[in-house]
Amino acid sequence: MLMKAESTSGQAQLKRANRMTLIRQLRVQPGQSRVDLAHAIGLTKSTVSALARELIDEGWLVEREVLVTGDIGRRPTPLFIDPTRLLLLGAQVGIGHVRVVLTSLTGEILSARSATYDTELEVEACILAVTRTLLAVAARCGEAQRIIGIGLGLPGGVDQASDQLVFAPHLHWHHVPFGALLRAALRGTALSGAPVFMQNDADVAALGESEFNPSPMADPLLLVLVGEGVGAGLVVGGRLLTGARGLAGEVGHMVLQIDGPLCSCGRRGCAEALIGSRALLQPDGQAPAPAAVAKAGEYLGVLLQNLAVAYDPACIVLGGPAVALGDALLGPVRATLQQYAQAARLPEPMLRVSRFGADAIAVGAAALAGYRLTQPALP
Repeated sequence: MLMKAESTSGQAQLKRANRMTLIRQLRVQPGQSRVDLAHAIGLTKSTVSALARELIDEGWLVEREVLVTGDIGRRPTPLFIDPTRLLLLGAQVGIGHVRVVLTSLTGEILSARSATYDTELEVEACILAVTRTLLAVAARCGEAQRIIGIGLGLPGGVDQASDQLVFAPHLHWHHVPFGALLRAALRGTALSGAPVFMQNDADVAALGESEFNPSPMADPLLLVLVGEGVGAGLVVGGRLLTGARGLAGEVGHMVLQIDGPLCSCGRRGCAEALIGSRALLQPDGQAPAPAAVAKAGEYLGVLLQNLAVAYDPACIVLGGPAVALGDALLGPVRATLQQYAQAARLPEPMLRVSRFGADAIAVGAAALAGYRLTQPALP
């Protein structure tokens, strides 16, 4: 009897894995037919057809009409991720502010809302702001729509094994069970029981770029987020690199200048102290001085050069509030990268700005939920 139960469990796991493989294949190559999918993922056409029917009924997939081409015979019906029925919530937890978006499975923003919280209060004040904002945005769902996951982008390292925010340096939070606190706050609400996933803000922003517009030409993808701090997320082969303790990507504390300005971490010359928003602040609150922006751009170029050498990314994406400075910052970044590339007689890395702009973290958090739901065994 036990062997039969184990066999049944194994079959259920295999079926779930096949379902998710089919979904992820259509993320990368939308519009494939059942025959195409069977060849691509190594299953029989009958198995793919049965799985596709289930996924269509549940709201994951949709069939679309085939354009008439003049070819003789029955034309295969293309399948796509359904952008209308199953939805994702993504929340950016910033320093004193919260941003929540409701997205489709393919990344379209359907609704959004922001809120603030007092950083001088305990973490529960932040949890309350996140909870209220999530519920307000979720209320915009239609009757035929269903939220299947909630993602959080947090301003610090996250340990998935212990489900904790390990350290948020700008908020002075240590070992906070953020996920458990939010699940408890949502208990008894319309979002009660919805799976909650959390990760560092730069990591989720990287996932947003790779999950919602996947391209083999942008793998590995490195995203560098520049705001009050500096962080990075790296996606390789569809997998997010998080490190042994969830602290991978803390590039803001790579030292770029020996005996440089004091950083919030206590060291000197860190990237954050040379590039982050505090490096650009003026004493009287005015816009950053052009010379300070240009110098920050040069240091950012040095940081990207070091990361390019370390990871050889196919694409580097820049995100965060600092990107709003435009060419004043990006010009020196590109010039520095070009200078290093020419000196080594190598092509300079492909560089672009995040396609989601100010919503890169919130949209990325929604992408995190989709990523975890379709790749539950991956870190």
